[in-house]
This record gives sequence, C-alpha cells and structure tokens, in this order.
Amino acid sequence: MNAPRFLADKLCAARGKRERRKEARPGELLEAALDLFVEKGFAATRSEEVAARAGVSKGTLFLYFQSKEELFKAVVRENLTGEFTEWNRELDEYEGSTADMLRDCMRVWWQKVGSTKASGLAKLMLSEGRNFPELAEFYYREAVQPRHELLRRIIRRGIERGEFAPMDVEFAVQSVIAPMLLMMLKQSDGASATEGRAAFDPEAFLAFHAETLLHGLCRPAPSPAATTATGSQPLPRIESQS
Repeated sequence: MNAPRFLADKLCAARGKRERRKEARPGELLEAALDLFVEKGFAATRSEEVAARAGVSKGTLFLYFQSKEELFKAVVRENLTGEFTEWNRELDEYEGSTADMLRDCMRVWWQKVGSTKASGLAKLMLSEGRNFPELAEFYYREAVQPRHELLRRIIRRGIERGEFAPMDVEFAVQSVIAPMLLMMLKQSDGASATEGRAAFDPEAFLAFHAETLLHGLCRPAPSPAATTATGSQPLPRIESQS
C-alpha cells in the first residue's frame, strides 16, 4: 500500500466530514434554539444552553448568530417566513374553487405549522412580546402580516369570482385566524394529549370550522326545494364551485 496516498485519502475524508459537520451546524443550532425557546421562553433561554444542546461551543454559536435576538429571528425565518412564500406561489397556481382553497389552506397550515413545535412561537410572543418590542415587531412583520395577507388574497379571490358574498374582508380574515390561533395555543400546551380529557382531533375541528365559516362566506347554491331540518344535524359541506 502506498502509505502517503493512504494518509492523504484519510485526511481528505476527515476534511470532508468536518465540512459536512460545519454545514449542518446552523440547522442544528436553529433546531436547538426552537426547542429551548418553546420550552423555556425567550428571556429564560441562555445562549450557552442552545450551544450545548446543539453540541457546539458558545463561541461557535456566535460565529453564525451575533446575538440571541438574531438567533430568534433566524428561527422565525426558518420555521415560518419561508412557508408563506411557498403558499403564495401555490395560490397563484391554484385552479380549484376558493372554498376548496380555504379548506386546503387551513389543513396544510395545521400540518406544517400548527401541529409542529413552531406553533409555540405564537404563545411565546403573546407572553413575552411586550418585554421585547423589537422582536414582537419582527414577529408581526415576518409571521403575522404574511398570514393575514395570504388570507386576504383568498377571501378577495372568492368575492371577485362570485363564489363568496361581498363582506368585510378584515373581519373574515380574523374569523379564519381565531380557531387557528386557538389550536396553536392548545398544541403548545399539549392540551390535546392531556390525560383524562376527551380525545380532541385538531384537524377535524378545523375542518368543521371551515365548513361553518363557508356557510357564511359562500353564496348559497340554488336548491330545488327548501327543507326544514329538525334536531341537531351536521352542517352540509359547501360544494366546490367551478
């Protein structure tokens, strides 16, 4: 065996491993920061705790993020901001009815945000935002405003296409957001899995709310005959409109 060539190959392999490890560090730090921010809150989380959980030194953390505040902003961008960019692109290409678009929006939001650890960021801002106004403003700009604007686009699309009745768009947006915020708070508290409580299906609840909401948003479809319902009946599903 050619010893120098063998040693050179080992050095190259070790260098490649170090480079891959270096590339992975920002993601590992963001994951550790998200965990700790949600578990302990922003004020109580120390930078050295984030570094230790990610398996690096505090100095290494500050090579990537200059402060704990910058780390928090990066966590928000990583877990929330990018999703809205993708969802707006999908909205531009959506060919179905606006009713189906709203259903899909609420369902996908739950799968990608509401049911994940990122849902705890909303609770963190509700509890600590007043103490950190710059971060609260950043969160509003990066996570709240894009969500509102996405929903505005959906509601306006339905109105412009004649699928939704004319309405106050801002009130409609808040009506969609209210149960989504409730689900985020329940998720971050682990309330849906609390022992001794009745099983709660968040996706089923959001689907129910979407149907309830759409009965108020959609123009009623022509009905051949009016019928009178008695007793407690589930709401019929609003049919997709082409």
